[in-house]
Amino acid sequence: MKKFKLLSALLTVMAFFLFWPGLQGQKTLAEKLGYPKDAKLLIIHADDAGMCNAENMATEKAFDAGAISSTSLMVPCPWSDAFIAWAVKHPDVDVGIHLTLTAEWNHYRWDGVLPSDKIPSLLDDQGYFPHSDLVAARQDYLKEAEAELRAQIDRAIALGIRPSHLDSHMGTLFRTPELFQMYLKLGQDYHLPVLVPKNMIGEYPQLQTAVKDQPWFVDNLFMITEDTPPEKWGEKYESILKSMKPGLNELIVHLGIDNDELQAVTVGHPDFNGAWRQRDFDFVTSDICKAMLKKYHLHLVTWNEVRKATFPESEK
Repeated sequence: MKKFKLLSALLTVMAFFLFWPGLQGQKTLAEKLGYPKDAKLLIIHADDAGMCNAENMATEKAFDAGAISSTSLMVPCPWSDAFIAWAVKHPDVDVGIHLTLTAEWNHYRWDGVLPSDKIPSLLDDQGYFPHSDLVAARQDYLKEAEAELRAQIDRAIALGIRPSHLDSHMGTLFRTPELFQMYLKLGQDYHLPVLVPKNMIGEYPQLQTAVKDQPWFVDNLFMITEDTPPEKWGEKYESILKSMKPGLNELIVHLGIDNDELQAVTVGHPDFNGAWRQRDFDFVTSDICKAMLKKYHLHLVTWNEVRKATFPESEK
């Protein structure tokens, strides 16, 4: 009898360690996606699809070349419907929603998806979204902002897009705790991961209490900066790729064909202009970039893969 009780107690202890949720060891995102737990996962993400035709052309060519694994769509922009039409014919491409409340260019502007009389607090004196994300985030416009952002997501879905994730144009939704909570809530309501980079959250101390770690948070986000001279473009990107660590990494690029259209759109902006976007396109589509990914053992993944692994209910 004593032996039976001892064995029973031993089995109880073993079961505790094997099945107690906090002790059994959750799979990492890499393991859920079929990689070793210490794999270096990388999303190469092209921002601003739909902004203009030159942006669409570059993004589509980059997808065709297998050079990028994700993009996100600026639904209010004039060329968004054209990109949606292309994406619907290419259902395997990974398209998120680039939630947009700003229109930063000097002479190329846009307003919301909703009628202007439904979102007056979001618009400037000319009837467009403001140039600056700081201006937008300071306005007392939360109700109208949420309605507009939901309309952007709903329009893309209605036209045939299955969004892979949400992210924020110009980081507007990181500017206040209220906007950030709205951002997270939209992801929850639509069963979508939202771009939240762990390595940059320290730049927004007002969000610390709002952040609860999630398996779809990006461990490290990278983007080339304005202090990089054109002749150092490839060298800078190699430095970024070499520095990536195990976990989920995202490299944001801005692609475009440096033609008359894009030069007119970006006039007066030395950063993220036509030449910048052409350099990004040339690098990610190059054999040099492909060789670097292999050299530094980086595994390209998509936001759709992340969505399916972390929001299984989104597949129902």
